[in-house]
Amino acid sequence: MIFQRSLLREFTATGSAAFFVLLAITITTQLIRFLGYAARGNISSDAVLTFLGFASLRYLPHLLSITLFISILMTLTRSYRDSEMVVWFASGLSLANWVRPVLIFAMPIIGLTALLSFALTPWAQRQSVEFRERFQQREDISRVSPGKFQESPSANRVFFVEGVSGDSTHVRNVFINTTSPNGRTSVVVAKQGTVERNPHGDKFVVMEKGRRYDGLPGQADFDMMEFERYTALVARQSQILAASIATSSLSTRALLETRSNVNLAELMWRCSLPLMALLLILLAIPLAFVNPRGGRSANLVVALLLFVIYSDMVSAFQAMIAQGRLPFAVAAWPMHLLTVLMIIVMFAWRLNINSRYHPATILSALRSTRVLRGRKGAP
Repeated sequence: MIFQRSLLREFTATGSAAFFVLLAITITTQLIRFLGYAARGNISSDAVLTFLGFASLRYLPHLLSITLFISILMTLTRSYRDSEMVVWFASGLSLANWVRPVLIFAMPIIGLTALLSFALTPWAQRQSVEFRERFQQREDISRVSPGKFQESPSANRVFFVEGVSGDSTHVRNVFINTTSPNGRTSVVVAKQGTVERNPHGDKFVVMEKGRRYDGLPGQADFDMMEFERYTALVARQSQILAASIATSSLSTRALLETRSNVNLAELMWRCSLPLMALLLILLAIPLAFVNPRGGRSANLVVALLLFVIYSDMVSAFQAMIAQGRLPFAVAAWPMHLLTVLMIIVMFAWRLNINSRYHPATILSALRSTRVLRGRKGAP
């Protein structure tokens, strides 16, 4: 009991350190990505932290699986390196006796991984898509960052506003450059503008006290007119698309109700995440062996390679299901079965090798050593 509590504390300490390092790396890379999106105008700058939170939830199942694998592997490797395993085997215990304390530590985290995979991660993905679509449906003028030239999503307009006031629908000192399909350019400048919607739902930008220049670039026959009020159509109601829901953002219930190839592939991936976490921690027990007199990193390299191969196999079978190349019933289990067989083979191999540490064998070796020492000391 005392040993199990000590082991759980070591698992927790190693896992916490690994998790926070991985989380910091993930948050940093995602923050850089979302700041780039905000700089290009793909998302709102004040929503970066919101998108970062949703992205963190999406990556948590992967981080937890890797954390479990690393914490158990590193703890058992340290036990081999410090020769604690010799004492363990000499006490009449085998490698299989590690399964229980490892499962006691890992099962709550595996349960959390399943909850994230089946419920929280799809919700976070759905919220992220809705936030992005809501921003994409905003008026072009309200999406412009003050003091910065920015291109519209349709790539035929360039906007510039000096400042935004009120509810972000009132802007001042507006510049709009529009290019028509025939190559003609229309430049509109105004002191102020607002965004309005007619009863049919069409969106317009209304500018006041400005000028409009129309013509073909490179030619001198530009037309100029001054206006007190100028209205330009931004988008028709028929062009406003509903938020597109990606497969990864569908609830697990929706995936079960609509069993298309893509939905079944996503369902297989969600089921695989907690199962991968369980099989990897069992694989880490025999994989943690290291010779105290030999190298200390060989098993870590092998473990990392096996983790990458396992993850890539799951992704490959997921793609085969989505493309209709393999049915769900055929492609959902081979990589997991292969991992189970590998666990059984490695456990059998390590148990056979570790049998040399049986107490009777060790006592016999000690007696032989004493006899030899006695002979050397005899006259």
